[in-house]
Amino acid sequence: MKIDFQEISPQERYKLLSSTVIPRPIALVSTRGIDGVDNAAPYSFFNVFSEDPPILILGLQNKDDGAPKDTARNILDTGEFVVNLIDRKMAEAMNNCAVDFPPEISEFDVTGLSRSPCELIDVSRITEAPVAFECRQSFTIKLNKNRDICLGEVIYMHIRDNIIDAKSKKIKIDNYEIVARLFADYYAGIEEPFSLERINMPTWYNEWTKN
Repeated sequence: MKIDFQEISPQERYKLLSSTVIPRPIALVSTRGIDGVDNAAPYSFFNVFSEDPPILILGLQNKDDGAPKDTARNILDTGEFVVNLIDRKMAEAMNNCAVDFPPEISEFDVTGLSRSPCELIDVSRITEAPVAFECRQSFTIKLNKNRDICLGEVIYMHIRDNIIDAKSKKIKIDNYEIVARLFADYYAGIEEPFSLERINMPTWYNEWTKN
């Protein structure tokens, strides 16, 4: 089958993209409005983009009329946000954060998630998150009235002690019960990870010539 993306609707594009580019990490983004209300919302159009500078990227969707949703508005107003990653114990609370609560309602208060202070920004991170990145907005690109792309620089990281080796900074994969987005109502954990050693050109050539 061949599909011309110029000839199908945005809804069909979303269905195809989100169900084939899987799994995708989930960012449960916490922000604070200028009114002091703490917001938390999940985003699966998200990933790490660069290490120098350390950049995370978020695909922010606006309302149908083009007005920014709470997360986008708060980032534009304050330039600060936290990307909290999700483990299995947090999955239900993360899903509840997707409910379209009114702006004056904090998802922290209705989902049972706990607040912890950040070190360098005036935003609450999620205490239960195995990993949390304090970010400052680098810049936001407006693609159209419904979609913004936000690039945020990571300035501080919080990580649970039992999932990282303090000396080597290597992640203990068996302790990291991260949850990823698939599509529709489907999510995935890390069930059977496997490793492939990256090799250099001489090693590859020696192996290739043997065959």
